[in-house]
Amino acid sequence: MTAQPETNLPASTSAGRAVPERPALEGLETKWAARWKAEGTYAFTRPESRDQVFSIDTPPPTVSGSLHVGHVFSYTHTDLIARYQRMTGKHVFYPMGWDDNGLPTERRVQNYYGVRCDPSIPYDPDFAPPVKPDPKRQVPISRRNFIELCHALTAVDEQAFEDLWRHLGLSVDWDTLYATISDESQTVAQRAFLRNFARGEAYLAEAPTMWDVTFQTAVAQAELEAREYPGHYYRVAFHAPDAPVFIETTRPELIPSVCALIAHPDDERYQHLFGTTVTSPVFGVEIPVLPHALAEKDKGSGIVMCCTFGDLTDVAWWRELDLPTRVVLQRDGRLMRETPAWLTNAEPYAQLAGKTTFGAREAMVALLAEAGDLEGDPKPTMRMTNYYEKGDKPLEIVSTRQWYLTNGGRDADLRARLLQRGEELRWVPDFMRHRYSNWVNGLNGDWLISRQRFFGVPFPVWYRLDADGEPDTAHPIVASEDALPVDPASQPAPGFEESQRGVPGGFVGDPDVMDTWATSSLSPQIVCGWERDAELWNLTFPMDMAPQAHEIIRTWLFSRIVRAHLEDDALPWSTAAISGFVVDPDRKKMSKSKGNAVVPTDILERFGADGVRWRAAMARPGMDSPFDETQMKVGRRLAMKILNASKFVLGIAQAEPAHTGAESVDTPTVPTVEAVTEPVDLAMLAALAEVVAEATRAFDAFDYTAALEASERFFWTFCDDYLELVKERAYGAQGPDAAASARAALALALGVQLRLFAPFMPFVTEEVWSWWQEGSVHHAAWPTVAELPAGGDAAVLADVSAALIGLRGAKSNAKVSMKTPLSAATVVGPDAALARLRLAEADLRAVGRVESPLAWGPADTIAVTADVAAPA
Repeated sequence: MTAQPETNLPASTSAGRAVPERPALEGLETKWAARWKAEGTYAFTRPESRDQVFSIDTPPPTVSGSLHVGHVFSYTHTDLIARYQRMTGKHVFYPMGWDDNGLPTERRVQNYYGVRCDPSIPYDPDFAPPVKPDPKRQVPISRRNFIELCHALTAVDEQAFEDLWRHLGLSVDWDTLYATISDESQTVAQRAFLRNFARGEAYLAEAPTMWDVTFQTAVAQAELEAREYPGHYYRVAFHAPDAPVFIETTRPELIPSVCALIAHPDDERYQHLFGTTVTSPVFGVEIPVLPHALAEKDKGSGIVMCCTFGDLTDVAWWRELDLPTRVVLQRDGRLMRETPAWLTNAEPYAQLAGKTTFGAREAMVALLAEAGDLEGDPKPTMRMTNYYEKGDKPLEIVSTRQWYLTNGGRDADLRARLLQRGEELRWVPDFMRHRYSNWVNGLNGDWLISRQRFFGVPFPVWYRLDADGEPDTAHPIVASEDALPVDPASQPAPGFEESQRGVPGGFVGDPDVMDTWATSSLSPQIVCGWERDAELWNLTFPMDMAPQAHEIIRTWLFSRIVRAHLEDDALPWSTAAISGFVVDPDRKKMSKSKGNAVVPTDILERFGADGVRWRAAMARPGMDSPFDETQMKVGRRLAMKILNASKFVLGIAQAEPAHTGAESVDTPTVPTVEAVTEPVDLAMLAALAEVVAEATRAFDAFDYTAALEASERFFWTFCDDYLELVKERAYGAQGPDAAASARAALALALGVQLRLFAPFMPFVTEEVWSWWQEGSVHHAAWPTVAELPAGGDAAVLADVSAALIGLRGAKSNAKVSMKTPLSAATVVGPDAALARLRLAEADLRAVGRVESPLAWGPADTIAVTADVAAPA
């Protein structure tokens, strides 16, 4: 949707449109949100060419969570750019989506309805959730019933989110709304997977996997969160021919899975052992002693046991040293119930079998103590360990079969190409590119994209069952693209009947779903109509802007680059605009889990959307910003000032050249630019032209904060100084021509400033615009320097402001009212400044009520002395 054509002044509306007698902020959000919705103010219309479009890859919020003030700030930042681009004449493609699949939604459904998913239970078409849900006694239901509840609850959450975004004034095109679990999104995700699989980029592999034992699902590297975890170091003896070799470990329960002892190649204490073997305590397994550079000589005893698997270093050693796989820890977080075949002394294992890691640790420590292989007392320690970002227990590493997507973690050439993509991308602010390169350089494996959950996009894959009923995972059966979306859990494999499901010689569907990032990583493809709408795709992709917070550079931003690179050999957008966190007064990130989050509806109700948006805009791109409610009051004050100052300006512009005044006025006749003739008026508009240029440069650089600061700084000067200065002249005190100049300048300035503030304060600017203009201010052209008259000297306005401070100060020092006349006043200052001030002498005398001509004198800075007139 294009902005209105540029003119010197916006066309005035027909007479009869009136300024309210008492303008108010209350009710503006409801009024204008309804109007914008009814009139389709922000609907995307397709132009003829790509260069007429500005397209935005809006982050789809997770609807199973709750919004806090940080979301309000970051989404406002996106809207500021969208509104500016729309006013420059761009057709803004600004979709909104909901990230509604995955584990967060499942957890919310489980707690909300008091149910849990059990795929073995048949579907019940008449199922109704418990009247009084008990999260601690969840009712098992079928996968299909569970998914139906997920859809039902997310629909409620999505409406609440939409209502909040409309209240905030986001100018998204709600006709482009999408959900990551919709049939359309599933089709895109499954199609992309099939193409990745056909090119060898997606593959199925049995490998060590980060595993959350609570949620019973694999976790990707990007979802890890390092946290401190209390534990103890145990000093344990391994047996060598000459003397025991002591290791210090926090995980003695993994001793049954040890496959090597490892020390640094330069560690002289253990060099004589490299190439030999020792035997493990209690179980008597022969273990090789090997060198590796990742061993830390100064940590513990300097020699460590490598188990399969205790941590990610174990995984690296296992791969690089080609060690045997001896997995004892199972998916349920318990040690395997069967005795491992590799144990030489197998009998003690019975005391560990089937126990949790905590129980097995206690039992193993007792066995070590009994065998005399435990030296000294355990030493308490705090160690860093990996958690799932949404979990509350340390992750384990188990061996599972999972789907992976190449991402440069194991391919140096692909890594280099993805690093180059990061260099090609424009980053706002620029330093954020380093977070991207650090992440890519630190990858240690491919992207694990499968999850052992239920509410997600299914893999479009089935497996043949052999004569023994075992799946042939080496030869997957995949869906055809024209059949998408498919659900292998409820649809038979191509060439099979449903009756053949699960029987020897038949088939079985892949039980997993895609990681939610595997779907949201395709948000550009989903919203731009990939393989669905060729015209839309060509108009919007690659997109122009990817706004997001900095903590998901490693996940959402990187994953979208991977998908677009693999599918289109291109970046998915040209610019990444990164927001910082909103932090509490202690500089801690605001979040629900920390208990320091602020509810958005509360601040919107108390301070109004425009006030909240003003505060959001003051948070600079990429920088964290402390939350302070008092700043919201400043924003609300500005919005109210825009209302009142606009009413005042329109009242002056309407008045005849006499002191008539008017509380409620019809729409003024907008004067022409040529009517502005007075030096002070031309100076004010010259200063405004500088602001227009500065704000435009800032917005083009995605620096919305600088654009707001420039606009607001001028606005307060305009209100506090210029309005007071020309008020008498505008009412005709100096004759009709001088009055016409003032009124024309006021109308010009008001029209420009409303458009400058429109991206930041959409409600109050739309309200004022409706008092005297046709259409929406948000479709009006962004102001340009060319629409303002040339020939003014902006320095005049600055000098006048300094002189006004002096006049007001003189009266304040005399402790008299600002309306008190002055019998005389002397203005001193530099010669150039005095020459400019003489151009405004009549206005200065009028506003200062100076009864005699001003006296002038030289000085380094502008100052005023005055004599108060004697009372009549």
